[in-house]
Amino acid sequence: MGRIFETRKHTMFARWNRMAKQFAKIGKDITIAVKSGGSDPNGNPALRRVIQNARAVNMPKDKVEAAIKRASGRDATNYTEIIYEGYAPHGVAVLVEAATDNPTRTVANVRSAFAKFGGNLGSTGSVSFLFRKMGVFRLDPADIDQDDLELYLMDHGLDEMGEGSGEKGEPQLVVRGEFEHFGQLQQALEQRGIAPLSAAHEYICVTPITLSETEATEVMTLLDKLEQDEDVQNVYHTLA
Repeated sequence: MGRIFETRKHTMFARWNRMAKQFAKIGKDITIAVKSGGSDPNGNPALRRVIQNARAVNMPKDKVEAAIKRASGRDATNYTEIIYEGYAPHGVAVLVEAATDNPTRTVANVRSAFAKFGGNLGSTGSVSFLFRKMGVFRLDPADIDQDDLELYLMDHGLDEMGEGSGEKGEPQLVVRGEFEHFGQLQQALEQRGIAPLSAAHEYICVTPITLSETEATEVMTLLDKLEQDEDVQNVYHTLA
């Protein structure tokens, strides 16, 4: 087991803006989870995962509880989940996940960002074949026998496991499996008494592209602009 491949981090906007964005994203995820499965995390695995991810970004407990209460109300916002596909400069493929209450506004903003920063918005299916949708669990490697865990998880849908790092460079153990095996992996970790730092789906690029630093900066400028959009939840790309 070695170091797992992860595309480079590209968020460049200010830390407080990034934190606000993370909290807003979690809030939307809570709304979507509550509307689909109810407000009790014990009976709603999706909500349980979101709460777990809220802890990972240090979202205060009272904010999480307030978001669940809002999502349970009659006036809760209805979000449409949409994936946009396109290319950044230098042939880098980009997938943009959005959750929006106004798809017309969102597609206009996404198209404008691509056009302004040297990319182009494509049609559905234009780049998705370059990614694999996977369930991804990030663990604290402390007190984990990694070889033993890897052998155990192989019977529960594990595709790959390796060393990664968090946003601040802290060591993490990254566990990945095909998204259809997400529930099996989650249950297997729970049976071992392991609480992931975060658990979510991610689109993992099949063939990363290596660029010069100047070219990569051009790409990251577009990625950063997309990430700042209030309707965008995640941005995935093939930049190594």
